[in-house]
Amino acid sequence: MSQPTRWLKRYRPVAAPRFRLICLPHGGGTASFFRSWAEALPPEVELAAIQYPGRQDRLAENCIEAMEPLVDSIADAVQPLLDAPFAVFGHSMGATVGYEVTRRLEARQTPPRHLFVSGKATPFKERTGRQLHREDDAAMLAGVRELGGLHETFLDDPDLLEVVLPSLRADLRLMETYRPTPDAAIATPVTAYVGDADPGVTVAEAAAWAETTSGGFTLRTFPGGHFFLTDHRDVLVSDLLGRVAAPSSTPGDRHIDSAVRPATP
Repeated sequence: MSQPTRWLKRYRPVAAPRFRLICLPHGGGTASFFRSWAEALPPEVELAAIQYPGRQDRLAENCIEAMEPLVDSIADAVQPLLDAPFAVFGHSMGATVGYEVTRRLEARQTPPRHLFVSGKATPFKERTGRQLHREDDAAMLAGVRELGGLHETFLDDPDLLEVVLPSLRADLRLMETYRPTPDAAIATPVTAYVGDADPGVTVAEAAAWAETTSGGFTLRTFPGGHFFLTDHRDVLVSDLLGRVAAPSSTPGDRHIDSAVRPATP
C-alpha cells in the first residue's frame, strides 16, 4: 500500500468536502502545477494533486518508469479520499495516467464521477516509434520542445532544467514503453480538452477519446498550445465543475464543442 501523504498534495484542505478533484500532472511536471487551481475552486470543493516520485519533496526517491506500478500506487494512495464524490483530471501524460487509474478504480467498484483529459491523444493512437528517452539530453529536449510538452519556464532556466531532466526522461520512458490493454473501455464519462494550436495533439486526436468510454463523451477546444490551461484556468475549471454538477451523461452520448472560443480570463 502506498503512503498517501507522499503522493497527495492538498493545498487547501477541506474538512468535509462536497466534492474532490484529483489532478495528475504532465510529464516532467509536479503537483504544484495545480496549486493555483485549489484557490480557484469553491470552498466546499477540495483539490488533491498527485506528486510523482523523483521531484520536489520526493526528489530523493527514484522515478517510476513503467505505467503499471505508477497507477497501482496512485490508485492505492487515493483510497482515503474516496469517501466523497470525486473526479479525475489529467494533463498530457497525466491524461493517460488518469485513464489507467480510472480503470483500476472501476475494477475496485469505486469509480470517479467523471474523467477529464487534457492535451493528450487517446492511449490507442498509433505510435510513431520515436523514442526520445533514448536520446541525449539535447536531442531529447529538442523533441519535447517540438511537441510543446514542457513548460518554457523549465526550458529557459538552466538550473530548473537540470533538476527536471531526470524526471522528464523517466516520464518519457514510461509513456514510450506503455502499451494499453486492447479494447479496455471504461464506463466513466469522459471530457477531453485540447488547445487548437497544440503541436503535439490535434483536435481529431483528442476527439478519439470517445472510443475509450462506453459512458458519455464531450470534446471542448480552447485557443492556445499545449499549456492552454494556464491561460484559461478559470474558464476550464468552471466548465469542469459544471459538468460534474450536471446529471450524469447518458451512456453513448457524444458531444463536440469544437468551435468554443472562451473569453480570456
